[in-house]
Amino acid sequence: MSGKIKVFIIDDSAVIRQVLTSVLDNSPDIEVVGKSQNPVDAMRKMEQQWPDVIILDIEMPKMDGITFLKKIMKERPTAVIMCSTLTKERAPQTMDAFAAGAIDAIEKPKVGLQEFLTAEAAKFISAIKSAAQCNITAHKNLASAVKSRKIDTDDNSRNTNKLHETSRSATSTEKIVAIGSSTGGTTALDLTLEKLDLSCCGVVITQHMPPKFTMEFARRLDDKYPIHVSEAKDDERILTGHVYIAPGDLHLQIKNSGGKYYTMLNDAPPINRHKPSVDVLFKSVAANAGRNALGVILTGMGKDGAQGLKEIQRAGGDTIAQDQKTSAIFGMPAAAIELNAANHILPLMEIGNRIQFFSEQRKNINKDRRSL
Repeated sequence: MSGKIKVFIIDDSAVIRQVLTSVLDNSPDIEVVGKSQNPVDAMRKMEQQWPDVIILDIEMPKMDGITFLKKIMKERPTAVIMCSTLTKERAPQTMDAFAAGAIDAIEKPKVGLQEFLTAEAAKFISAIKSAAQCNITAHKNLASAVKSRKIDTDDNSRNTNKLHETSRSATSTEKIVAIGSSTGGTTALDLTLEKLDLSCCGVVITQHMPPKFTMEFARRLDDKYPIHVSEAKDDERILTGHVYIAPGDLHLQIKNSGGKYYTMLNDAPPINRHKPSVDVLFKSVAANAGRNALGVILTGMGKDGAQGLKEIQRAGGDTIAQDQKTSAIFGMPAAAIELNAANHILPLMEIGNRIQFFSEQRKNINKDRRSL
């Protein structure tokens, strides 16, 4: 893309439109090409000059944001960032937007212009620049693949097996998988976790996501698949068949105590401008799991996780980076590949199978040892 990033703002609040425009006007790389208070008016204006990135509210007159998002993704796929009040109550709506193809979500300004400019401007502009680099075709195709999965969340036999596995097996994982992702990662993680079953070794995940959304994201995945998915708590024993997602405002690490892995939550400052940070997770996995670890870096802007993946590799662990063709944004995987930190560069649809294979390898090794 050449020239300035063209942005269109759709929000029914004139104050919000003014605040966001003021922030973006301070960036020499971004141009606000239009604003509207509802999607119907916006569509008419955008036809005159189509934007690179759309900032979209959820609740608006004439047409709600999610309905409009679905229409856009079907007719003219475009990078869309949801602008929402990031509360627990609004989390389900924002997760619906991710499922419909939104690339990111930002928090709607709740304070005065000057305070917002000081506290949030850099984060907001970074989100715009990330979205502008999105491979929207790849992202749309993957989002469509998620929606096409016909999974019955009321499957009683599946849920019974899941509960039975919990009650009979509370053993720590002998191997551990660490996954890092950012922009486009909600879709990538969904398609990765669908390949795993209760025999999979413990999985720890850092996904760049605002606070209050990681719990809803984990709940949806837990309802959808046989594996157990939850927002990580401090000092939990990491079990087979379980997935632990870093809370949106805390770093996730692991520790090794008596040969068992445990989670640790860390309220330290951001690393690589992120909290939670993938590098923080990966470096703890390298130090505590070493050759018993598999590190996986998925779609995302920037380089968070690249150095940590290299440390997992140096410690004898296996490492995977998502390939460019299937990445919504190839920044994080590309940074890892440039460091020669990835032992394997794989399309997204193969990564879940590789994780399951990694788990099966350990299970087979244990069987062989018991037979000696």
